[in-house]
Amino acid sequence: MARKGYQEKLAALEENVLYMSELVLDRLRTGLAALEEKDEELAWEVIQGDDEVNELYLELEGDCIDLLSLQQPVAGDLRFIAASFKIITDLERVGDLATNLGDYTLDAEQERYPDVDIQAIGDAVIEMIEDGMDAYAEDDVDACFEIADRDDDIDAMCERASTTVVRELIETEFDEETTELDIEELMADVSRFLLTVRDLERVGDHAVNIAGRTLYMVESDDELIY
Repeated sequence: MARKGYQEKLAALEENVLYMSELVLDRLRTGLAALEEKDEELAWEVIQGDDEVNELYLELEGDCIDLLSLQQPVAGDLRFIAASFKIITDLERVGDLATNLGDYTLDAEQERYPDVDIQAIGDAVIEMIEDGMDAYAEDDVDACFEIADRDDDIDAMCERASTTVVRELIETEFDEETTELDIEELMADVSRFLLTVRDLERVGDHAVNIAGRTLYMVESDDELIY
């Protein structure tokens, strides 16, 4: 592979990784909208769109393997390719979590817990992914640490949301008119809600992973990799 062609392939890899992040974030936004609006059409859109994410992931995985095996890069180029491979893996998993939101929308019996703002948590983790990808594109070390620090805020938001749901469940009063089906539907909705919160928390974790791989790519610093 000529050197010019090699550098062009590195640039194309970065561009395609950034495109994958845009695709995945679009799926995540759609999943959140489906959940908030109880929109089954949007839910199916995000579920069916997962194939496109998976296909892109496999294509970029192949590009990374080709660059590693054909060019045998060293130093900065090697870290860039390795970081890109790890980042697309995190993005693919965020795509899976977005698909979960579509599934939860289809399974939900009714809307509960208006005091918990799922959209606010979703917006916060989307912003973390966006900032992580900006840091990757711009070699922004300071942003990597800032993103990692914000993960504590996400964890706190998710813990408050989960605590609210569990507290309301404990305080729920049943009477002689409450049927077994009513209880089953309530428990299913509680489970769905807690899974939603857990999945959004995991999106935040993937954002930290992206920041950690970017930091290692730029400075060979593994402080944020865990």
